[in-house]
Amino acid sequence: MFSKKTIMYLLMPLIIEQFLAVAVGMADTVMVSSVGESGVSAVSLVDAINILLINVFAALATGGAVVAGQNIGRKKLDKANEAGEQLILFVALVSIVIMILMYLGRNFILDTVFGSIEPMVRDYASRYMMIVFASIPFIAVYNSGAALFRTMGNSKISMITSLIMNTINVVGNAILIYGVKMGVEGVAIPTLISRAVAAIIIIALLKNEDLALHISKSFKYKLDKNVIKEILYIGIPNGIENSMFQLGKIMLLSVVATFGTASITANAVANNVTAFQFLPGAAIGLGMVSIVSQSIGAEDFQAARYYTKLLLKYAYISLVAINIVIIGSMPIILKMYNLSAETTTLARKIILFYGINTCIVWPLGFTLPNSLRAAKDVRYTMFVSVGSMWVVRIGLGVLFAKFLGFGMFGVWMGMFIDWYVRATFYIIRYRGDKWQLKSIL
Repeated sequence: MFSKKTIMYLLMPLIIEQFLAVAVGMADTVMVSSVGESGVSAVSLVDAINILLINVFAALATGGAVVAGQNIGRKKLDKANEAGEQLILFVALVSIVIMILMYLGRNFILDTVFGSIEPMVRDYASRYMMIVFASIPFIAVYNSGAALFRTMGNSKISMITSLIMNTINVVGNAILIYGVKMGVEGVAIPTLISRAVAAIIIIALLKNEDLALHISKSFKYKLDKNVIKEILYIGIPNGIENSMFQLGKIMLLSVVATFGTASITANAVANNVTAFQFLPGAAIGLGMVSIVSQSIGAEDFQAARYYTKLLLKYAYISLVAINIVIIGSMPIILKMYNLSAETTTLARKIILFYGINTCIVWPLGFTLPNSLRAAKDVRYTMFVSVGSMWVVRIGLGVLFAKFLGFGMFGVWMGMFIDWYVRATFYIIRYRGDKWQLKSIL
């Protein structure tokens, strides 16, 4: 169904798009570091909430992409297109409701979720929230539209749109922070504008009725319960999995916060850098959903397994390559953040251990389960992910950090062990046949 050349045409723009997104996050942190470590800490805390929400929308987008992809594999293009239209409408409505809830719960997040943070960090976080929360519906719609283009095998569109969005973001940051001398608002305003532009572009492009998945002129903006139910069958378990994953990170942030600003900042910088360390694997995982879902829709399970193994191979090769570069460049990278000696030491230790474990197990823990999701085996991946998160990552993270004296690094130790546990369960599932039967049932 897919030649290696076709697969590379799908994957390369995805890798570039993911790189752009992560690079802008890194640029945000570097630029806001001119405000001081309190500014870096504030942005990192709020962005943890933003990432949680983005993961929820990404889960819904995956649900729509799988439903549309399987219908494309079955040659039922009308149903595939209907799934795409319903996805965009549903995500837009849900994201507006979530945005309102975020504004109403702003003080609860600042005072309860983030725990005992310093007054200056709280002030910066509050100001950042007021602006960046307005971008929630825009990034939700953009992610859904991008998922539909990937399902059609056209990841170039989302890459170009991402390039425009991230260029606006970086240039805006530079102007407002270094030119106008704004603080955290100089990071938040370009984020809002860039996401709005991206959402407008992606919707405008989806109105092209020559596309297999598009927003038709005859489309009535009314939710179809049957289609939404099918999307949510995949989206809800995937959303629970993604949100619990990020919620666990937020809870562990409160543990990290108890070790002081240096630990919070080192954690934020490490999160920025480590995002590059698994980046190709994440991009290949997105491609896996599109490719395997169409194979499953055509009931070609042999092809689904072949493509899964091929994409895992690509993931390992790319992860080893990028981690060699990042670890070798670590002194230069860390110097950009203007960190104290204590913060630099902590960040360096995390990045090194992260790179080693990523090259060993990350694809099996995070790329492989996308093949199961593409076959609608979403409950299994949800139970494994959520169970491992709460028992291993959070349980061991707190144990190592608070009680065994490893400090902030103990949180990351729990995470590494979590990778190996979930990878074991996914390998066992993949080697059997139950995941294939889910698509038929």
